[in-house]
Amino acid sequence: MADQWATLGIDLHLEPTGPGLRRGLTDALREAVRSGRLAPGTRLPSSRALAADLGIARNTVADAYADLVAEGWLTARQGSGTRVAERTVVPPAGTAPHPREHTRPAYDLRPGSPDLSSFPRAEWLKAARRALTAAPYDVLDYGDPRGRPELRAALAGYLSRARGVRADPERIVVCAGFGHGLKLLGTALRARGARTVAVESYGLDAHWKLLAGSGLHTVPLPFDRLGTDTGELSAADAVLLTPAHQFPMGVPLHRDRRAAVVDWARRTGGLVLEDDYDGEFRYDRQPVGALQGLDPDRVVYLGTASKSLAPGLRLAWMVLPPSLVQETAAAKGWIDTCGVLDQLTLAEFLDAGAYDRHVRATRLRYRRRRDALVAAVAARAPEARVTGIAAGLHVLLRLPPGTEQSVVQAAHWRGLALHGLARYTHPAARAEPVDALVVGYGTPPDHAWSGALDALCAVLPG
Repeated sequence: MADQWATLGIDLHLEPTGPGLRRGLTDALREAVRSGRLAPGTRLPSSRALAADLGIARNTVADAYADLVAEGWLTARQGSGTRVAERTVVPPAGTAPHPREHTRPAYDLRPGSPDLSSFPRAEWLKAARRALTAAPYDVLDYGDPRGRPELRAALAGYLSRARGVRADPERIVVCAGFGHGLKLLGTALRARGARTVAVESYGLDAHWKLLAGSGLHTVPLPFDRLGTDTGELSAADAVLLTPAHQFPMGVPLHRDRRAAVVDWARRTGGLVLEDDYDGEFRYDRQPVGALQGLDPDRVVYLGTASKSLAPGLRLAWMVLPPSLVQETAAAKGWIDTCGVLDQLTLAEFLDAGAYDRHVRATRLRYRRRRDALVAAVAARAPEARVTGIAAGLHVLLRLPPGTEQSVVQAAHWRGLALHGLARYTHPAARAEPVDALVVGYGTPPDHAWSGALDALCAVLPG
């Protein structure tokens, strides 16, 4: 019977101390409530269950509860059990107050996130059910550091068909986001003796910091109307590029420079790290195939579900040259794996065609948003010029010289989250200063899009 009662109620860690069990238990419960460890409204275990957990007499627990009810620390009602009384919890002296949460912006036009309200919950749930129903028990064990074979096979088929990637499931490593993949590659490169990675003059400082954290020095390449200039790679061991749709400038890498960077890698033994940023979202031009298709032995392809589905899934992938697979998998290890259930769900989502349908639907939605943005700026802020619109989830909004900082500040005052181009410029870049905004149009839900456009146009000059 004691075993039966021990399974009922919540788990409660108490260490009665002092003379006498009743007093020790009463003091321990009182302190747990006073310190906030037991929140107001928390239902306590029954006296029988707690007595079984602590190995003491039930009457001792009942008496301690009664004492604390009398003191006002607990409440006891028929049918409702014993609960912590509703009262203000005073933190112990010396406890630092919780920092105040930042006020959420009224509108968010920062780049980097999709419309999370468009996540295909119903289709994802169907895929999860099918995947879990079909999965053998051993998929829940520790697995291959490269990721589940079902997902690697599904990705190989999809990437070959949709992005022109020459993918073999044995050469794919699943990781928890692009940053995770870049960190693993940085570790592998440094272990090989690499010292310097060339990067684009414009990009994410988080990526540069990840490489620096691996002991690698980043050197920015020049940028012009043809995209990143790949002619200055002589001192680099590797190069990180966004060739399909440069972030944040929004232009594809020119075909001559695509060929040149692959030639450099073949000639020197260097490695190209291809960030297929926004590769699936193209609107006004034929899709630009993955650079990896030109030479899968010298180019690492990195893709992610963060823009196409949601960043919270923490699912990304690398298609590696054969010589890098074991090193990268070893850098990842079996303790640094992604959740197998999400991997199996994404595999089923891809195989069932649901991923293609979702991408096509969101591509149409984002194109409409982009068109509305271009039209609104042209009509209401003629001094601003929209560029980089052929693909992706952001545009570059060029401003009159000297106005970027004031526009960003004005947006902040209005509750509009905006980023200027200066935020994405490498500190060692030799580029001429350009005043511009990097405007993401993926984040706001559909019902907030017109309001976000109004707020944007209100802060633009002209």
